[in-house]
Order: sequence, then structure tokens, then C-alpha cells
Amino acid sequence: MPGKPVNKVVLAYSGGLDTSVILRWLQTTYRCEVVTFTADLGQGEELEPARRKAEMFGVRQIFIEDLRETFVADFVFPMFRANALYEGQYLLGTSIARPLIAQRQIEIAEAVGADAVAHGATGKGNDQVRFELSYYALKPDIRIIAPWREWDLTSRTKLLQFAEAHQIPIARDKRGEAPFSVDANLLHSSSEGKILEDPAVAPDEMVYQRTIRPEDAPDRATEIAIDFMRGDPVAIDGEALSPAALLARLNALGRANGIGRLDLVENRFVGMKSRGVYETPGGTILLAAHRGIESITLDREAAHLKDQLMPRYAELIYCGFWFSPERRMLQAAIDASQNSVSGRVRLKLYKGNVSVTGRESPNSLYSMKHVTFEDDQGAYDQIDAQGFIRLNALRLRLGALAGRRGGAL
Repeated sequence: MPGKPVNKVVLAYSGGLDTSVILRWLQTTYRCEVVTFTADLGQGEELEPARRKAEMFGVRQIFIEDLRETFVADFVFPMFRANALYEGQYLLGTSIARPLIAQRQIEIAEAVGADAVAHGATGKGNDQVRFELSYYALKPDIRIIAPWREWDLTSRTKLLQFAEAHQIPIARDKRGEAPFSVDANLLHSSSEGKILEDPAVAPDEMVYQRTIRPEDAPDRATEIAIDFMRGDPVAIDGEALSPAALLARLNALGRANGIGRLDLVENRFVGMKSRGVYETPGGTILLAAHRGIESITLDREAAHLKDQLMPRYAELIYCGFWFSPERRMLQAAIDASQNSVSGRVRLKLYKGNVSVTGRESPNSLYSMKHVTFEDDQGAYDQIDAQGFIRLNALRLRLGALAGRRGGAL
């Protein structure tokens, strides 16, 4: 047992086999009191079994909390204001959930007087980094226990042997080797490992849990309208909805139309490449809609600068730096850009595709008087373009003249 003794630890607990083994391992290895925390982030699982399991292990303080609204309002929506995509494709569904779980763990640790927190992330993945960077940012002196980096339970056989030796119930479907691992929340589901590890092999249809096959989607398009207020969606087809309810509605629409599938090989923060299969039905619709309303409400240079900042912002979230000063700084700039991003976007959903078909806003910068091909009645003097072009061409002309004299580029 490394380091000084631990008196009380708050464990991020799902109630599954791995975290149940971790719970008992903490009790037997550190001989400390374990407090369990189970977050409902919309993963779609019954959480009361986690309470019963924790009680079976003698846990006295059990926290099971519905954080769906907080998750969407305070983490997902701020991220979508940035149109964040990691490596141009990934909508960061797992990444954005970790800081909320870590934040609540630290709050509980302070409330119950715990001197440590623990998580079930492995030593190969990104989640260990995301959890622990968040812990340290919120409570610099917290003790962190990462069992997968400490114990000798290095195989599923050893894990099952430990469970049997300590009377940990094992569901019948958990005794065999799972074909792949799944992480899910209200924003997305992520599947990886085992049968998905070879990036040359297409994923089996059984991998997809949140979307139907685009080929099986209706032959008629679904048309919807999303209303935005200062960058956040607030209503679908005129019906005002809470953040979590709105995302759930978009998920249902995306599922029915086969929208939001992604088969991705990404670069993990720890240095290796990994293959994941993601489903983000509602988020895929939301991204298209948000970019649609921004297209008429953001100034050109503001929009272009925002697009330049986005990859860095997305990388910070992916790598676990949600609570870093640089992410907060970027968020302030992004949020300031959203002051005028209000209005309605109309979309068409059809067999895996999302198309923007209309956008309107009281803050629209789109001027029909200026862009018309008909008589603009003097709104735009086309002769002005001549000087504009000549000034922008000046450096090109000077460079070309220098080139004739043997000058370098």
C-alpha cells in the first residue's frame, strides 16, 4: 500500500463489476471507509442496483445524483457554443462528462471529510488524466487512488477470481469476455476495445445502440426548427424545453433518422492511437444548427477567429484541462461571441444526414439589399471593388516584380 494511510475515500462508482471490485479492494487494501458516488448523466441505466450493491459492501454514505440538467447546461452547451470537434470529427462526449464527475467527487469529499478520491480508469487511457487533472485543479492537496495503476489484477480472470473470493455478485452475462466496452451519457455512447481494435475491420451492427442504420431510416425527411438564445438551444418546433429534455428530444430525432455515427481512429493524450465507434445523434444535429444560426449572426472576422480557436479549445477538453485557466479564458471569448447568436434554424433530417434549410434572426447581418443580383438602388457601389482589389494586390505585385530580379519568396 503506497503512501500514508487513507481514512476515507470517495469512489466514482457505477455498480458494475470493475468498480465493485475496486470498492472491495479499497476496503481490504487501504482499510479505509469508502463513500460511493454514482452520477446519472443520462447513460440510460437503472442506478438503484448501485445503491443496493454499495449497501451490501457496508457503505454507509451513498450518493446517487441526477446531474443530467447540470451536465447539459453547464458542460455540453458551453462546449457547443465553440462548435468543438477534436481532430475535426469527435464531439467529445466522454471527455466532457469527466470534469463534472470529478467536480462532484471533490465537493462530496469536502462535505464528508474524505482525504482521498478514487476512479476506475485504466492506466492506458485518457480518462485517468481527465479525472486527475480535474481533481488537482479543484483540490490541490487531494490524495488520488487509481487502482488499475496499483493492483495486480491484470487480467479478467484475476478480476473474477477476486470477485468470487470476496463474495462480489457477478451477473451471468459478465462472466464471459465482453466483445467491447461501452461508455454512455446523454450526449453520446462510445464503444471501443476487443472486436473494435482492428481499424481495418468494419464494426458489427450490434455495436450501434443509439441509432438505427441510415439505410433503415424513413424514406421521407423529418423537418424541425430549433430556436437559439445567446448561443444555446432553447426550443424545438416552438416548444420550450430544459437543456436535458432538449438534448433528449434531439437524440430521439437523430436515432430515428440514423444520424450521428462515427468510426474514428484518434490520437490519445497518452500517446497511442485508438479506434472508437461513437454515436452522438442529438449533438450532430445541434452542431449543424448552431453553425447555421452563427452564419447569419456572427461578424466575419469574429467567426473566423472563433474557428481558429476551436481546435485548441477542443484539445483542452479532450486532454482533461476543463478547469485550466486557458480553457476558462477561451470560454470567456467564445461566450462573448454568442451575445447576438439568437434566432431560429430549420433543418432537414434524412438517412444519416443533417441539412440546414433556413435561418432567421433579429440580429441577422445578412443584407438582401447588398447581395442581390438585381438593382441594389445604390446600396453597394461596385466601383469601390477596384481600389479594394488593387490595395490587396499591392504586395503580390511587388513580390512578383522582385521575383523578376531574382528575389526570394
